[in-house]
Amino acid sequence: MLAKGQTVIQIMEQLAPKHVAMEGDKIGLQLGSLQKDITGVLTALDVNEAVVDEAIRLGANLIIAHHAIIYRPLANLQSDTPMGKVYEKLIKNDIAVYVAHTNLDVTEGGMNDWMAEALGIRSSGSVEDIHTDHLYKLVVFVPKDHHKRVLDAVLNAGAGAIGNYSHCSFNIEGYGTFVPGEGTDPYIGEQGKMERAEEIRIETIVPQSIRNKVIQAMLKSHPYEEVAYDLYPMDLKGRTFGLGRVGPLDTPVTLEQFVQRVKENLNVPKVRVVGDLSRQIKKAAVLGGSGGRYWKAAMFRGADVLVTGDIDYHTAQDAEMAGMTLIDPGHNAEKIMKSKVASWLREKLAEQKYTTAVHASEVETEPFIFL
Repeated sequence: MLAKGQTVIQIMEQLAPKHVAMEGDKIGLQLGSLQKDITGVLTALDVNEAVVDEAIRLGANLIIAHHAIIYRPLANLQSDTPMGKVYEKLIKNDIAVYVAHTNLDVTEGGMNDWMAEALGIRSSGSVEDIHTDHLYKLVVFVPKDHHKRVLDAVLNAGAGAIGNYSHCSFNIEGYGTFVPGEGTDPYIGEQGKMERAEEIRIETIVPQSIRNKVIQAMLKSHPYEEVAYDLYPMDLKGRTFGLGRVGPLDTPVTLEQFVQRVKENLNVPKVRVVGDLSRQIKKAAVLGGSGGRYWKAAMFRGADVLVTGDIDYHTAQDAEMAGMTLIDPGHNAEKIMKSKVASWLREKLAEQKYTTAVHASEVETEPFIFL
């Protein structure tokens, strides 16, 4: 059975929730429609004409990309311009494009965790925090004979996490009253008669990032036609999401040795380096994309080196004078996401018995030639 477009994106947003993206980031569905069966998904760092041709060849009608294809407002849509040809080919072949950018960067198990893992960085936090997950108190009233079913559904969907504890809840027995109205088909009671039912009040904590998932699990497992539940915002803060990752290396290495690791494990032919190649690197930071402006934050977190792309001349000078080491593998080092997202989606779709194919793009979109 093929997955619907909305289903694929709901699964994708379990990995990269939209609400954790940086303000103003161009994410989400940018072109096409999700109201269709998805024959194939192609994961890509960038979308150019070669990537679109690859999607057509593979029979993929949804591209999940990291970089937006519409970043600035369009003044027109002319098919005789380079990007206009790309848009035209996407539309004519009914290929939708969905973008996960900074939400994929900051999420746990996303871009910066993948890059940190590849470089042997034992992440102990973000380079710079940008978003804290809001917490809600979920209260739902359940008939006694369905208590375990609803409680398990809610907790297994991710509710009830407090610090290092999971599946936390509080349960109180009581009585609920209601009168089923005309046209109802009540699980308990009769139309027009007051019903007094033994119920259990379940209370638990729900992070904003999985709120919809938890509510859907609750409604699906609950026997009532009209479920009585409340959702209260809390002052307590949940998980913090941030750009980049910083942490110690298992074994200190020289900057020169670490440079070789970056080149090999991020699959880049050349890097630019700021600093003494003989310097000992004990703690490192990595930030996918253009993260040069975060070198002070990385230094403040105790990092000996920051690995990030697109470092400009004056930033390099400032960091050098401050004694901070930098490695620039280029923006394209984020291509690690292609295989990682494809593998994650493939596994999640298979768990739900969907036959939609998932491919990682093999097109090289690096615009620079290294000589």
